[in-house]
Amino acid sequence: MLATVVALSSALLLATGCGVTRGAASSDMTMLIPNSPGGGYDQTGRAAVAIMEHGDITGGSFEVTNVIGAGGSVAMTRLMNAEGDERTMMTAGLGVVGSLYSFGAPYKLDDATPLAQLIEDQEGVLVPADSPYQTIDDLVKAWQDDPDSIVVGGGSSPGGPDHLFPMQLAGTVGIDPRDVRYVVYDGGGPLTSALLGNKIDVGFSGVGEFTGQLASGELRLLAVSGQERLEGEGISDSPTLTESGIDLVFTNWRGVFAPPGISEERRDELIGMLEEMHDTDEWQQALDDNGWIDEFKTGDDFTTFLQEQDQRVATTLEELDLL
Repeated sequence: MLATVVALSSALLLATGCGVTRGAASSDMTMLIPNSPGGGYDQTGRAAVAIMEHGDITGGSFEVTNVIGAGGSVAMTRLMNAEGDERTMMTAGLGVVGSLYSFGAPYKLDDATPLAQLIEDQEGVLVPADSPYQTIDDLVKAWQDDPDSIVVGGGSSPGGPDHLFPMQLAGTVGIDPRDVRYVVYDGGGPLTSALLGNKIDVGFSGVGEFTGQLASGELRLLAVSGQERLEGEGISDSPTLTESGIDLVFTNWRGVFAPPGISEERRDELIGMLEEMHDTDEWQQALDDNGWIDEFKTGDDFTTFLQEQDQRVATTLEELDLL
């Protein structure tokens, strides 16, 4: 744990001085992405940016910057160090809530300026094409018979969605979550490489990050975590967990934040930009294309939701003896 804290501290110091200099009259903005290119935050943030730029919603252009490290905690530190910067935003979600606990960060997401929740996202249970597990039942049976034989991977730190989901699934099917062999990867890209390289047996992550590999047949989707099946090539035939007799529904979420210390007027302007973006046909198409659930909320509703999510993560980590 000490080594983890030291490593995080070093990364955070590097993040402190990485600001963006703009002219006083500039309308250009920065969107920080707290994981690797191709991950869920990256997909969500870039989709929102493209629509805002195309519709000239902000009156300027965006610089999109992937800030990688400590499961999103490094990016969060950069956002917090940009206090008062009214032209910076960051995508974040359940994974960052977990990483802030896991890496001992001194703040929570609602210590920044919450702007809007954009989406909910179903998780998927993913295996490589040549996996011996043809169905979710096959996987669960093998897992129950010998939990130590199944290596699980996810694109988020402990407390994030890709960690919470397999832990809750294990508990639901009678496996002690503390027996789960979980390996952390920094987003969907590295997790895909681990699955295709047979470094892990099964991956848990947002389905939208793997549409290409599912359509090509490189990966197979054993089940999805939401209330309803998803559409798409290599996806539509995959059952929900509840269809498979497993009493679990699980969803992830993503939203947008600004640094702390911005004015109330600017906060309302940024929320208005995101509301305008949300109401476009292009955003509705992005929801359809990625299988995202339209769950948009702003202001006090979003802040209350964040506090509930923080408690959700803390409770799970305490149960796993990780806090």
